[in-house]
Amino acid sequence: MVDVSTKPLSSRTAIACGRIALQKQTADLIRENKIAKGDVIGVARIAGIQAAKQTAHLIPLCHTIPLSEVKLEIEVLDNGAKVCCSSRTIAQTGVEMEALTGATVALLTIYDMCKAVDKEMEISEVRLEKKEKRAIYRSSRAMSRDRAARP
Repeated sequence: MVDVSTKPLSSRTAIACGRIALQKQTADLIRENKIAKGDVIGVARIAGIQAAKQTAHLIPLCHTIPLSEVKLEIEVLDNGAKVCCSSRTIAQTGVEMEALTGATVALLTIYDMCKAVDKEMEISEVRLEKKEKRAIYRSSRAMSRDRAARP
């Protein structure tokens, strides 16, 4: 694991998205909540959030970070679904692995819940869409310089 102890805390966000191709009939069943295993969208959303929270347990060299927020947006289309996972933290390292893990597990959950009715599903295009880092405070050295410069 990389040592991040000397890095300052920063506000970090990441968004990862992916797609799953579905037959039109499968998309209709999801919309109508008629998949035998239950509410596909609700279960996939919870699975994605849960997965994001467990990322450090799944990816061997990934840091454990405190997540401030994880959101899953799932849009059912005529020929599939699009899943986006956004994650936020204040930490010394990024949160993109959590977003990617959340999106991927949500897609896998959709696959699992629909596999009895759709043998042609395909997960694709999982990628990091956005990554942002903002400083949340100035270093103690900079603050000391400012104090020393005051009259």
